[in-house]
Amino acid sequence: MNFTGAHILSINQFQREDVDQVFAVADNMEPYALRKRATRVLEGAILGNMFFEASTRTRVSFGSAFNLLGGEVRETAGFENSALVKGESLQDTARVLSGFSDVICMRHPQIGSVADFASASRVPVLNGGDGANEHPTQALLDLYTIRKELAQKSRGIDGMSIAMIGDLRHGRTVHSLSKLLSLYTKVRVVLISPQELSLPEIIIESMRRSGVDVSESHELTQSIADVDIVYSTRIQEERFSSKQEADIYRGKFRLNQAVYTQYCQPNTVIMHPLPRDSRADANELDIDLDNNPNLAIFRQTDNGVLVRMALFALVLDVADKVDDFSSPVHWYNSRQS
Repeated sequence: MNFTGAHILSINQFQREDVDQVFAVADNMEPYALRKRATRVLEGAILGNMFFEASTRTRVSFGSAFNLLGGEVRETAGFENSALVKGESLQDTARVLSGFSDVICMRHPQIGSVADFASASRVPVLNGGDGANEHPTQALLDLYTIRKELAQKSRGIDGMSIAMIGDLRHGRTVHSLSKLLSLYTKVRVVLISPQELSLPEIIIESMRRSGVDVSESHELTQSIADVDIVYSTRIQEERFSSKQEADIYRGKFRLNQAVYTQYCQPNTVIMHPLPRDSRADANELDIDLDNNPNLAIFRQTDNGVLVRMALFALVLDVADKVDDFSSPVHWYNSRQS
């Protein structure tokens, strides 16, 4: 991929060497993400953060990543705060806001909406999630986390095994991660969900054509007994016609410390794209796992900043200039306490 000026809309754009490039740049961003150094390489640049669907982590992560590179962020959150409620098309919105920004991150509830927006944008657009379709930057940060977690155990992505659990039909994070895993060899994926919430068959068949060993299960405990990664997801309530319909599936696959101890290998890494639904009737990832050293969910969110910094640096063609605009940090840094 030629990253300079490119839209980042789908994992389908990536080859394995592109992923390697993103991860190499992300590794170099660590001193800045940890506030050991500061850089102003994007000083004067503006990120248009456009989120027309609920978001906390992704929206703030993108904004923080851009700020850490020295850029500024302008935000639109919710349809009610945009001209879209007045009937403006996505293309007109793109033509206008791309005049105000140097790069745009967008989340929208409709499948294909971000690509539609990007077709009229004059600046690069990064997909922050388009309905139940894809979430490419989440998949990249998930795989980056997997890479780092397995490296501590002297393992690599090739040959790894992962159980994906929950609402696999609507979960755009698993859609994108499944596509990304297809770039690697001897990967084994166990899909654990209610039958009605199975991963779309088109994605399963694509993985199998790529050589991924895919199996499906509707039962949790025995299916997580021999995997490197347990990747849990929540029931995507907003994708159902009603809360009552979503409630049918809520809490079906709960992972807690007792289940983990009894069925998982001692070093199995626990991941979740967040937010985890901690309500009593859901509780798909129990808080009694919070002291488990293999719980990587908060390391995932930290890694998201690194990966998104890398994407901004590559798309705006400053990846090799970051250190040239760096300086010491002068404020109190709790990360080094």
